[in-house]
Amino acid sequence: MSGRQHKETELARRTRARGLAVGRGMARIAEEIYEACGPHFGTSRIKSHRLAHGIALADVVEQVRALFERDGKPAPGIGETLVSAYESGLKRPGPEYLHYLCSVYRVEPAALGYDGPCICGHGHRIPGVVRGGIQETKPDTSPDSRELWIKPLDVTSVDGGEEDENVLRRTLLAVIAGGAAVPLTPPVMGAAEHFRRRMDETLVSTTVSPAMLDHWEEAAAAFGRQYMNTPPMRQLCDVLLEFSTVRQAMENHQPIDLQERLCALAARLSGLAGIIMIDLGDQRLARSFFRTSRTAADETGDRALRAWVTARESLVPLFYGDPREALTLAKKSRDLAGQTPCAAKAMAPVVEARALSMLANSGGKKDVVDQAKRALSRARAAFAQMAPAQQEDTVFGYTERQLYFHQGDALARLGQTIEADLILEQALEKYEGDLLDQTLIRFDRAHCRLLEGDGDEALRLGVDAVTRVGEGFRTDIILRRAHDLVKAIEDRCGDLPGLGPLKDLLTAPPPAATMTPSEADV
Repeated sequence: MSGRQHKETELARRTRARGLAVGRGMARIAEEIYEACGPHFGTSRIKSHRLAHGIALADVVEQVRALFERDGKPAPGIGETLVSAYESGLKRPGPEYLHYLCSVYRVEPAALGYDGPCICGHGHRIPGVVRGGIQETKPDTSPDSRELWIKPLDVTSVDGGEEDENVLRRTLLAVIAGGAAVPLTPPVMGAAEHFRRRMDETLVSTTVSPAMLDHWEEAAAAFGRQYMNTPPMRQLCDVLLEFSTVRQAMENHQPIDLQERLCALAARLSGLAGIIMIDLGDQRLARSFFRTSRTAADETGDRALRAWVTARESLVPLFYGDPREALTLAKKSRDLAGQTPCAAKAMAPVVEARALSMLANSGGKKDVVDQAKRALSRARAAFAQMAPAQQEDTVFGYTERQLYFHQGDALARLGQTIEADLILEQALEKYEGDLLDQTLIRFDRAHCRLLEGDGDEALRLGVDAVTRVGEGFRTDIILRRAHDLVKAIEDRCGDLPGLGPLKDLLTAPPPAATMTPSEADV
């Protein structure tokens, strides 16, 4: 321990002893330690609570782990280094870790130096104690004395405000508590639309520190990395809460360099919200978020970012059956990218090829097939020019496995079954461990067998694809592809034996999915 740290600890110890001697609570003692040590040693509010309890970093870690175990959750990745980073201000705890830190210290987020209510929706503090722990009201002696921290709706507030954030926090709590089947409800849809509308208003009307911007940018990048492994409703809540924070920062005019970074961040978060809305099956909200994302991206002058937003937006009409609009948006994305090596420069030609393959109607006009193959060739060349970091980013970049999958999908639709099957087999290997994407690839391979005239094998592969995922993982994306395969088999081969049981399997109402539907790989 350095001399400075020793002096900080000694002062905190004396303050704690005096507080205990006169019967003060821990929250009040923590406030006094913060007031005594903060000006001299830069002691943060969250650290003052640990010093008030007289415990070490290891004790905090063990208490958090014990709470995770109590709630039946896997052991968290929290350690002394991470807690120390929270105390020094280098990192900010995510919603779940913040909830458990509040539980350890029995205070609200504000007492630890963080804005906003906890995701649990209830107070952590003991009766009669508020924020910093100062006794202001008579203790409640009722059986359930926890105070509901989520504030009631303020009729004077505008859309996209605190009540909308509370809707997302309640939904996030339900997901964390094990309700992975939480649907996209009207209140959540309304809150999402309010956030987007407020951002639109801020962008057209429009002081934050560079360090805070760094934090927000790191959070957005983390959302991209977590996308493949996080249930969509859970991630939608996280993304929109961060989106709301960025919007509030943009309400005031910023220096031009910070304003551009905020706009870029708003574009990425809004684009990610649009992607998740596709996963959840809401085309209208997906388009609205991409429109907001375009507005924000246009303020940056970043060609790569503007191209990324447009390429991602092109997936909405591609997925919902309008290949001509998808083709138009993909070409626009390609033009925006220009000669800049970026994800959109590889992604846009792939969308072009997939849209053309839909227009070619499985082996149609030769000139359309040739155009699609030239687009795939451009995509491969552009992918080779991308930075390694972008080649590993599923959301804000474009990965090799996505390239293989999308090439195989386009070639299968074009009727190039031999080449498609070879590429799809390679894609299946690269997607090892990702059940959803493997299932979509298996549907493509079944389509190849059907085009080759083997309806029985196509049906077998289709049944295998559906049964592998089980009822609990049959997302809207998988059911769409399965129904398309059934219809194609009926059109080509009639009523094959085994089609009836497959139809019954698909029409049975399955539980809502707990797997993240990967729009990025649709």
